[in-house]
Amino acid sequence: MTRPSLESLRVLEACVSARSFARAAERLFLTPAAVSLRIRTLEAELGQPLFIRAGRRVVPTAAASVLANRVREALTGIGEALAEFQAATPPLRLTAPPTFASRWLAPRLARYPTPGASVIEVDVSAEIRDTGAFDVAIRTGRGGWAGLEEYRLGPVEVTPMLSPSLLGTRTFAAPEALADFELLPHPDWEQWFKEAQCATPQALRFLAVDYPTHELDANAALAGVGVALLSPSLFRPLLTEGRLIAPFPYVLSGPVWHFALIRANDARQAPRQLCAWLCAQAGEAA
Repeated sequence: MTRPSLESLRVLEACVSARSFARAAERLFLTPAAVSLRIRTLEAELGQPLFIRAGRRVVPTAAASVLANRVREALTGIGEALAEFQAATPPLRLTAPPTFASRWLAPRLARYPTPGASVIEVDVSAEIRDTGAFDVAIRTGRGGWAGLEEYRLGPVEVTPMLSPSLLGTRTFAAPEALADFELLPHPDWEQWFKEAQCATPQALRFLAVDYPTHELDANAALAGVGVALLSPSLFRPLLTEGRLIAPFPYVLSGPVWHFALIRANDARQAPRQLCAWLCAQAGEAA
């Protein structure tokens, strides 16, 4: 006798409970024809009929009812076992700054091959969390965090970006032309001008609003408010779509990096596996 699949037995249980192939099909999100075919296949595998067909009605045989009850008990046991397993597996707590989380992490994290039934809880915050509040933290800096093991993801990169509507018909002959525009405040403007090998213009004009995240800077730039210093890797989709323009080839890279951090005394495999995966993703994006 061929051993039937668990899916076939699940269809049998649904048919016995519903006393109808059509109602069972609705519960299982299948077509009635698919359910009928599955039952015929199961009958062939078991070598005996499972239902007595009387017009549109189907009545399970005594043996089919007994088998369906046992299958129902088994499925209930499997569901309870999975619930207990998931409850016993603590979530993996990941904290990341807002812009990195929305622009880099979110598009990738759904593809992470979560081990077992582990769930990843994402905490989005620009604040440095206490080491007991996370399993993996993504932060920017120069490294050297006491008590933490570091995985380098990539350097922080910035270059000026602005909306095509703000640029209009004007062109940039040199970085000094940025003095004709209002700039969104950023601590690395002077370093960027050094990267562009020119002196910082004396007449630079900065907006009075200093936004706390690069995401808000990008939104302001999209609205044509001013020129923002943004990451070409994090905001590449906006450049590709033409919603923002990066008029200069000069990109300030580092010395600050994105790091994935775990506690140095954490011997668990799950946090290390996540960090290794993040490093691999950063390598692919480079």
